[in-house]
Amino acid sequence: MSLSIQHDHAASSRQALQTGLTANEYRLIRRDGSVTPFDQNKIAIALTKAFLAVEGSSAAASRRIHETVAELTDQIVSALLRRAEPGRVFHIEDVQDQVELALMRAEHQKVARAYVLYREERARERQRAQTDAPSPAPALTILENDGRTKPLDIRALRQTLATACADLPGVETEPVLQETLRNLYDGIGADDFALAQIMAARTLIEQEPNYAFVSARLLLGKLKREAHAFIGFPGETPSYAEYFPTYIKAGIEAGLLDPELARFDLERIAQALKPERDDLFQFLGLQTLYDRYFLHHDDVRFELPQAFFMRVAMGLAIREVDREAHAIAFYDLLSSFDFMCSTPTLFNAGTPRPQLSSCFLTSVPDDLDGIFKSIKDNALLSKYAGGLGNSWTRVRGLGAHIQGTNGKSQGVVPFLKVANDTAIAVNQGGKRKGAVCAYLETWHIDIEEFLDLRKNTGDDRRRTHDMNTAHWIPDLFMERVAQDADWMLFSPDEVPQLHDLYGTAFADAYRATEEKAARGEIRIWKTLKAVDLWRRMLTMLFETGHPWITFKDPCNIRSPQGHVGVVHSSNLCTEITLNTSDEEVAVCNLGSVNLARHVTPQGLDHERLARTVRTAMRMLDNVIDVNFYTIPEARRSNLRHRPVGLGLMGFQDALYTLRLPFQSEAAVAFADESMEAISFHAIASSCDLAAERGRYPSFDGSLWSRGILPIDSLELLAQARGSLDVDRSSRLDWTALRERVRTIGMRNSNVMAIAPTATISNICGVSQSIEPNFRNLYVKANMSGDFTIINPSLVRDLKERGLWDEVLISDLKYFDGALSRIDRVPDDLKFLYSTAFEIEPAWLIESAARRQKWIDQAQSLNLYIVSPNGRKLDAMYRLAWLRGLKTTYYLRSTSATHVEKSTLRGTDGALNAVQLAPAQAQPQVNACVIDDPTCEACQ
Repeated sequence: MSLSIQHDHAASSRQALQTGLTANEYRLIRRDGSVTPFDQNKIAIALTKAFLAVEGSSAAASRRIHETVAELTDQIVSALLRRAEPGRVFHIEDVQDQVELALMRAEHQKVARAYVLYREERARERQRAQTDAPSPAPALTILENDGRTKPLDIRALRQTLATACADLPGVETEPVLQETLRNLYDGIGADDFALAQIMAARTLIEQEPNYAFVSARLLLGKLKREAHAFIGFPGETPSYAEYFPTYIKAGIEAGLLDPELARFDLERIAQALKPERDDLFQFLGLQTLYDRYFLHHDDVRFELPQAFFMRVAMGLAIREVDREAHAIAFYDLLSSFDFMCSTPTLFNAGTPRPQLSSCFLTSVPDDLDGIFKSIKDNALLSKYAGGLGNSWTRVRGLGAHIQGTNGKSQGVVPFLKVANDTAIAVNQGGKRKGAVCAYLETWHIDIEEFLDLRKNTGDDRRRTHDMNTAHWIPDLFMERVAQDADWMLFSPDEVPQLHDLYGTAFADAYRATEEKAARGEIRIWKTLKAVDLWRRMLTMLFETGHPWITFKDPCNIRSPQGHVGVVHSSNLCTEITLNTSDEEVAVCNLGSVNLARHVTPQGLDHERLARTVRTAMRMLDNVIDVNFYTIPEARRSNLRHRPVGLGLMGFQDALYTLRLPFQSEAAVAFADESMEAISFHAIASSCDLAAERGRYPSFDGSLWSRGILPIDSLELLAQARGSLDVDRSSRLDWTALRERVRTIGMRNSNVMAIAPTATISNICGVSQSIEPNFRNLYVKANMSGDFTIINPSLVRDLKERGLWDEVLISDLKYFDGALSRIDRVPDDLKFLYSTAFEIEPAWLIESAARRQKWIDQAQSLNLYIVSPNGRKLDAMYRLAWLRGLKTTYYLRSTSATHVEKSTLRGTDGALNAVQLAPAQAQPQVNACVIDDPTCEACQ
């Protein structure tokens, strides 16, 4: 149902009021004798509540309710006004009689009965001098894990729930208690009894977001009982200081913790733990940690949240001189949610196999040994939670000559099929499926077959349903598209030089190769219109979500490391741009600043941000030395260049705090300001680390060594293209920093990359990465289950204006979490809380362009579009290229997007995920799901 009923009623009531009367000419006498203007919308709201109580709020029910309520409201208003004269005053009982009559006439017997009973009950309540005592709870027993039974202690249960609700605005104990009791039965197991309490609070999240904290506190209680019993505190509630040393010992004995952790000053470490920070968790964040991150033995969790953060901090500080001091500093940063490491670091820090890096990039050679070594490397890297990006451009194309057998190649596609299946076979420690993205340059002879890899038709042996794919597009191709010129495809075994060239050097070599083909000196080639290939690229992106669009030249021209190699691809999520070769597998170590924790209504907190970035950069740099490397090429590359990728999350939340709509020049300016500050402090921190620890080995000859910072490398791209329409303004003192970098050096070859952060943003309870809000109310699914996600900022604003109620919740479900068609919501809130599909994608691109000027790597930029067509997609991706973006990520369309429109009540969590599928995708397409645990987007 929807309160756009109000809009519908405005039209339909005009038909009912042909007498010329208007509803606002009438007044209503309330039971207390007060007189108020007659408001027909309140009839719609009352009807909606009655239908919701009887029929529920599933998608189908909401649609029926929306239509039925509109019709019934018209009938009721018409009946009231038909014989009325201007100035007539209705009594509220008259109105309710008409509502009851209309329900019975329309044969909505169940709703009418519920409405009659509701009126009778309210009448009895008004007659009571005081509220009746609550009815006694049913006599139930609980089956303990040791087989004993005990009676349900309702007082203890109420006290537990009251403690979980304490100090949280807008929450009450009684609704959680009643919902819990509704789901209990005699002989319920102790674990199910605990779960019933958690689920009871969870059902109320859509009414009040703070119930997410109630659910988290109840889950924490369950976790504590589980952990304390495992490590030897059954029935007791030890303090964190008592628990922590025992936890370390238990983890080491189970083979899950590095024995070196026991050599820390555990008393000092334990005293630094801050139990109150457990209350920062919302349910989704804590449940995600419980299911996927906390250490467990025989499926029993024994790691509590603050111990988890300290374990990670100790693992990162393990080689520091004063490692206790640094561990505590790292812990403070993580446990406050000011910064969060990426998932592999959280999984593995402090364990016997600390594979902490997020991303690995490889370049696959053109020989059988090299191809299968690359596939084996993928398996080894994936085993410990690494996300993979492979450049396949060097592998010869279909029909190319094979000298060893004098036969013809089947091209790159069969090998991609093997790589796809390997990624699925080697899951990441049993915690998620392996994930890989294959890149191919646009001039490769197999590019047309590459486009079809994700289709659900055709020969399945030439399809990769689980592998992500991406184009690696040179600027020359985009120029040919603009010129409506021809484009030639070649097999790389005949033109190997094209793989390692970019910019003007690539353009010159490519034109020379075209001339050779025209003279008959190239055996495998094909000519087609560049714009025809471009259109097909966009069509497949539209239909299957792949291949993604990434740009080779800006990635290389602006790379600080162009003096020692070439960027041949990006990674699984398109934010990493590092060199690869046969000798080096690029590695990147990620973490993200929580921008929402660094803004106030007055603006960006630069001092706090500087502190956060300084500590975060030290943590990321430590990853490189602590890291467990599964292949030598990764170790060699990481120690030689020492790249890290500091990103951000919570951008949308920061905009809410600043009251800036995403689709505004002010938001674009804030994207610029905030990224400049992060860039400045990240570069300065790496420079400080270089002064303390030494420059990275390949520093000499880099852009850094020449005093060329990311903001300066924009000019290099402008020179290569002839022009570049990108804002170049700055606010901070870059002149002094530039000189420090040139003379002192950098500890890290690369320092910034914005990853998707879907899982770590869940942990912190903020919006992911640089994304606009997907929906204001929806159901999110991941490996931990299904979760109601509601925008707490919106709820807070609506409550302040007296607009938040059950009907508005139903409206949000009916309109897929968007406010635009709910009439009673003011326009300023509609604008501020516009969702991703209500924002023109050009705003996302403009904000990304203002960030990209400060970033030495790239950013995972999802683009959202309503009802896409060829013209819109062409304009969108050309704008991304013109603004100098290095990469783009998923294209998300409303055409195949749905949201489950039912509540959690009565479903036990069995809800569908929010599908962010490519437009017009067939049902069997393995579509991208928000917070998909099978891909690195969950970082």
